[in-house]
Amino acid sequence: MKAVILVGGFGTRLRPLTLSIPKPLVEFANKPMILHQIEALKAVGVTEVILAISYRPQVMMSFLEEYESRLGIKITCSQETEPLGTAGPLALAKENLTTTQNDNKPFFVLNSDIICEYPLQEMLEFHNAHGGEASIMVTKVAEPSKYGVVVMDEDTGKVRKFVEKPATFVGNKINAGIYLLNTSVLDRIPLQPTSLERQVFPSIAEEGLLYAMVSEGFWMDVGQPKDYLAGLRLYLDHLRRSSAGSLAAGKNIIGNVLIDESAKIGEGCLIGPDVSVGPGCVIECGVRLSSCTLMKGVRVKNSAYVSGSIIGGHSTIGQSVHISSMAVLGEDVHVNDTMFLNGVVVLPHKEIKTHFVKPEIVM
Repeated sequence: MKAVILVGGFGTRLRPLTLSIPKPLVEFANKPMILHQIEALKAVGVTEVILAISYRPQVMMSFLEEYESRLGIKITCSQETEPLGTAGPLALAKENLTTTQNDNKPFFVLNSDIICEYPLQEMLEFHNAHGGEASIMVTKVAEPSKYGVVVMDEDTGKVRKFVEKPATFVGNKINAGIYLLNTSVLDRIPLQPTSLERQVFPSIAEEGLLYAMVSEGFWMDVGQPKDYLAGLRLYLDHLRRSSAGSLAAGKNIIGNVLIDESAKIGEGCLIGPDVSVGPGCVIECGVRLSSCTLMKGVRVKNSAYVSGSIIGGHSTIGQSVHISSMAVLGEDVHVNDTMFLNGVVVLPHKEIKTHFVKPEIVM
């Protein structure tokens, strides 16, 4: 079985983290975002993952070569020379997805920003049972007016229609960005900019061949900082229920905390809730961390405070520094001692020598 991950372009919503590396390689819970998806695909029998990408494919592949051998799964790139939307990349990869003319076996398609429980085995069973041409995963949300809503038959899962950002309530189930498609769907997609959601799926639904499976587990599009941290909270809560032994424990830990085994934690720290501390991090004495991510190689010096923020790899947080309110530091940022950073966005390779009491971008 094969799968396509729609990697996309520049990752502008997640800058400055994506100024150093492509978005799918940004760490989430101590490993690249895309690795969460590849591991889930491998677990249900996928043998080849095709990355549909238009930005820095060489960087992507050099990072992923080690995981290809470690996981025993083939990873290839399908590079767009122009943006092709969400469907066009599938047409571009058609030759790779169709091994024989009569082979109509399904393949997975995932948006690379999605973090969830990945109920892919259930989706395979659902797809094989309904006999249609395509399956989409949907999730329930509290405010459906911000999304494209999927209107479906509650008993069979057959999709009736899509309603983009409805002004009045038509349902609370939205497209979750994970699909299982027969290869015959590829015949519907021209090799040009095309949308799965706005063009391909509505036409399949009109023929009664599109079905939706409701995912009851957690789900989040982590493509921008505030959603990244919200997704981390949900993911750590999921780990608490499914693999509690992978979370940190001890008198200095509050709630759900993930600490890489190579990280070093000093005395008198208080960490949590909803914190991930990446590989090679050094947390000195008396540090307070809550609702934040520290990516690989970060050093936090004595008595610093980091809350509700994302700290890019190989950055240094000085003594008694205070960082909060959705601050995002790019890679290799160095914050001098006693600085106060409130909601600031700092581009990579910068040194911070002054206070920022109001949110702004440090170029």
